[in-house]
Amino acid sequence: MRFFDTHAHLNDESFDTDRAALIEGLPSCGAELIMDVACAAEDFEKTLEITAKYPFIYGAYGIHPHYASDPGENWEARLRRALCDKKAVCLGEIGLDYHYDLSEKEDQKKLFDYQLKLAKELGFPVSLHIREAFGDAMEILRANKDGLRGVMHCFSGSVETARECLDLGLYIALGGAVTFKNAVKPIEVAKYVPQDRLLLETDCPYMTPVPHRGKRNDPSFVPIIAQCIAGARGEDADALAQSCLENGKRLFSIS
Repeated sequence: MRFFDTHAHLNDESFDTDRAALIEGLPSCGAELIMDVACAAEDFEKTLEITAKYPFIYGAYGIHPHYASDPGENWEARLRRALCDKKAVCLGEIGLDYHYDLSEKEDQKKLFDYQLKLAKELGFPVSLHIREAFGDAMEILRANKDGLRGVMHCFSGSVETARECLDLGLYIALGGAVTFKNAVKPIEVAKYVPQDRLLLETDCPYMTPVPHRGKRNDPSFVPIIAQCIAGARGEDADALAQSCLENGKRLFSIS
């Protein structure tokens, strides 16, 4: 199986002790491409270093909603600079998160809208983090629909919300949650999303799929996710992974 993990955080400190060994072994696990996502200005440099070192890893840069009330000194200049890198292919992850009270809602909405406009200005697709905030998020996305390109990362909504996202031209990315015992909505969405709009991801080191719950997640677990989704859809897992790989290359303009 060849695959594209479209959302990983290999810059996370949990990989500090074995990052190089892990990454160097990923191609033998089937990883053809990986997107390393830097969610805070202080993470940008680490992702820039990772993408410079490994040809099959590309970068996404953005300010996560958790940091909306305090995005860091000179965050916009740092973000624009990171997005000038030749392997920067996405602005994200950005969005709204009302599950945790880490930033004021109004600050989140303002920053989300601003980064969507910045993505359009610079010509980047976006990686969207929406958690328990689909009402406000969809309103902001509809207001920015002209020129909108991107993916609903770690999608947690209903089929009805997925339909709205697809109508806006967005892709849907699914990860380890589809393997969880109570994964009713994710499996329904996995069955519903058209083949040409589906992406695979790990969100590692988080969201580890069954049967590895409790362990650190990493891109080598993508085949487990692909097999679960393919089983729900009645498709071949290798073919599904290949289709999702091509979808990711198309969205992020990777030749």
